Amino acid sequence: MSTVAFHTLGCKVNSYDTEAIWNLFKQRGYTQVDFNDIADIYVINTCTVTDTGDKKSRQIIRRAIRRSQDATVVVTGCYAQMAPDEILAIPGVDLVIGTQHRDRIVDLVEKVQAEKKPVKFVSSVRSQREFEELDVPEFQGHTRAFLKIQEGCNNFCTFCIIPYSRGFIRSRKPENVILQAEKLVQAGYHEIVLSGIHTGGYGDDLDGYSLADLLVDLEKVEGLRRIRISSIEASEIDDKMLEVLTRSEKVCRHLHIPLQAGSNYVLDRMNRKYTVEEFAAKLVELRKALPDLAITSDVIVGFPGESDAHFQETYNFIKEQQFADLHVFPYSQRKGTPAAKYTDQVPESVKEARVAELIKLADELQVHYSSKYAGKILEVIPEDINAEGLLEGYSDNYIKIAFRGHPDMLGQIVTVRLDEAKADVSKGTYVEQLTFKQEETITNTESGLIQLELLEA
Repeated sequence: MSTVAFHTLGCKVNSYDTEAIWNLFKQRGYTQVDFNDIADIYVINTCTVTDTGDKKSRQIIRRAIRRSQDATVVVTGCYAQMAPDEILAIPGVDLVIGTQHRDRIVDLVEKVQAEKKPVKFVSSVRSQREFEELDVPEFQGHTRAFLKIQEGCNNFCTFCIIPYSRGFIRSRKPENVILQAEKLVQAGYHEIVLSGIHTGGYGDDLDGYSLADLLVDLEKVEGLRRIRISSIEASEIDDKMLEVLTRSEKVCRHLHIPLQAGSNYVLDRMNRKYTVEEFAAKLVELRKALPDLAITSDVIVGFPGESDAHFQETYNFIKEQQFADLHVFPYSQRKGTPAAKYTDQVPESVKEARVAELIKLADELQVHYSSKYAGKILEVIPEDINAEGLLEGYSDNYIKIAFRGHPDMLGQIVTVRLDEAKADVSKGTYVEQLTFKQEETITNTESGLIQLELLEA
């Protein structure tokens, strides 16, 4: 029986695509082995979001070639889409396939093996108007399921290469999203994370059907407990979306809304289509409708032309907005994007200092948000067991909590009391729900756990 090994670089969408590709191989009778083992086929799913992503991709490709000269080496993903000839020039690469036509990957691998001749199978993303349907009925080693609902992006931010590697927005047909969600629930997943290159843009290419409509339809999926939106732009949260979020019993109390910069000057140079005032106003609306909402964000530090004053604007804005968490990235020049040609690049040492400042602030904000829930009972899905033997997982409002529990709890929804709010991982105690009545009391047990007993009123 032939074996296949995978290595994925980059984003969650790439991880989804790798799972989909593995499912195609699995259906044809292949067995998966670890990437560090000897395999018949190595598939490297590449990233090109930065020049460093390209470099890492080449390193992994060469590692696979060195591991087994007899193996078939397949390279796919964004870097493969952008630089197929560069990759095919690496001796030992057998197949280069971009960000489309992955549904044919097994046939192409077998063709390459039969003909003993390298193949490039990459076409222009600009002409693609249909979402590529790739089924993922389960995720190996994951307790939350990711559901890819769209591909591509129409925004063309000046720092980003992704619209060139992924093409324009293509939304997955609503009926196919629902069908995939039902399969994932049947496979035992309680939480589904809606993912895409520009997730909030879902429906932009559909006639009268939006992400808000999709959330309404997903709410009806029996057995689904949590729906999490991986990312959404502030401008995409309109009155209809606000109404859906307010009414929903399944959409998590967490939205990831990319900011990128808290300076209007920098936002304009990035070609972001909002001002800080518009962004702040949207957050006011959201918090009025959903007071418990955790709002997390992305910020890019050291974008060309960002002065000390511009950075201070960003720092102050982030502090004022009280995000629940923040992902901080130093700007990286990406060849092929407009920003890479800007002459006012910021020195690396300045970027590093600014990143450190924002990471410190992010930790403070995280503790501030999480501390509001100290002593409260939250529903958590444990995902991992840490080095101390504690279970770790996220509450619906995106607080990561470590607590003592049994490995059987992995992937299940359990109740946990948040004891101590901390940056990155807070501390908690498992609470056992005995009965579901009307009035709750908490009593200690001999095991050191807590029992949450809901008594008759």
